[in-house]
Amino acid sequence: MPDAIFADSRLAVIYDVFDGDRGDLDLYLGVADEFQARAVLDVGCGTGCLAVLLAAAGRQVTGVDPAGASLAVARSKPGAEAVTWIHGDATTVGAVAADLATMTGNVAQVFLDDEAWAATLRGIHDALRDGGVFVFETRRPERRAWEGWAADPGPVVRDVPGIGPVEQRREVTEVAPPFVSFRHTYTFPGGDRVHSDSTLRFRDRAEVERSLVDAGFTVLDVRDAPDRPGLEFVFVARKA
Repeated sequence: MPDAIFADSRLAVIYDVFDGDRGDLDLYLGVADEFQARAVLDVGCGTGCLAVLLAAAGRQVTGVDPAGASLAVARSKPGAEAVTWIHGDATTVGAVAADLATMTGNVAQVFLDDEAWAATLRGIHDALRDGGVFVFETRRPERRAWEGWAADPGPVVRDVPGIGPVEQRREVTEVAPPFVSFRHTYTFPGGDRVHSDSTLRFRDRAEVERSLVDAGFTVLDVRDAPDRPGLEFVFVARKA
């Protein structure tokens, strides 16, 4: 079940406003160019930010996400008609013969147990053509990102078009490595509050590499995230 921040229609429509600048997407657009990808599968596409950019560049794009509310936002964006949107996940998307599969926004960390992560990797493997490439990012556990989250609990207020000022507060609720849980609370004009609870798993580099190999991938490279140097691993793997 997706977190409320993605699945609740009240939160999905404000997600992009709070997500801010998506400079992280430049990395994925560059990888699509690097490997001359014509068909791309965007796993956990959310509100479709990357998918519509890839489609605007002339690529055949399939975006898949289990959160229907996020997909509704994605479908409403300019250029969304050029993307094939699927309500589901990597285990249900089938063989789309993609040249490239992407997973942005640290989506890899939402898979808490080994079985769910392995099934997702197998689904992506099956969706790629032979020799296809999979690229995704995940936070480096040794950088302990949650300490920064806990140290900066102050509210963030954004003016959301059609809604007005919305306040966001974040609270780290449990740290039990490799798992970290936190809560976002959104206060809307009029005082209505909506909570979204999340838990992420922080896998180290060796663990991620083993899981990729076990799923039938060859790890081509482990890169740094140019927009967040030293904070994330960017894995580039090929369907063996």
